[in-house]
Amino acid sequence: MTRCKILVATGNRGKLREILEIVGEMPVEWATLADYPPMPEAVEDGATFEANAEKKALHYASLAGVWTLADDSGLVVDALGGAPGVHSARYSGSRNDSANNRRLIAELRGVPQSLRTARFVCHAVLAEPGRVLACAEGTVEGVIIDEARGVNGFGYDPHFLLPGLNRTSAELDAAEKNRVSHRGQAMRRLAEQLERLLAQSHI
Repeated sequence: MTRCKILVATGNRGKLREILEIVGEMPVEWATLADYPPMPEAVEDGATFEANAEKKALHYASLAGVWTLADDSGLVVDALGGAPGVHSARYSGSRNDSANNRRLIAELRGVPQSLRTARFVCHAVLAEPGRVLACAEGTVEGVIIDEARGVNGFGYDPHFLLPGLNRTSAELDAAEKNRVSHRGQAMRRLAEQLERLLAQSHI
């Protein structure tokens, strides 16, 4: 099987480590945006996680000229009509986790716990220049709680309670989170497709 290069569309090496922990060993030379000269950011103006992941993967694949893995993820709250959804990262108007969480809890004020059902969604896409090669989605169900719990994770994790575990996402260690998380599910499903693509590829 030929070794190939895959760009993960993030400058965050921590996110790359998380992905590698999920997908395991593959004949791949992994890179991040930090390994390339600065490139224009992808415009993520899609109405769905799938659309934004595709835009990001195709954008950077075209600029870098290599297979590119991108994902888009966020929180969907039923009582808020699906918000924050694709706007999860900037729900408060900025990329600030504390501010985003404050707005989330304020929007749910007065909503009973039984109606605070929510899910994290992740859509992952692998693309080559001009073409999507594979895609996968993962979801994890939970409820939103007012009081933050846990110090692990990021974003909305401290307020996202997993009823089956009676713990928030922020109370899980990395291995536990990878087993149950939306990103873990999506990446494992994408990895199965990637293995088949690598077996067929001569790049």
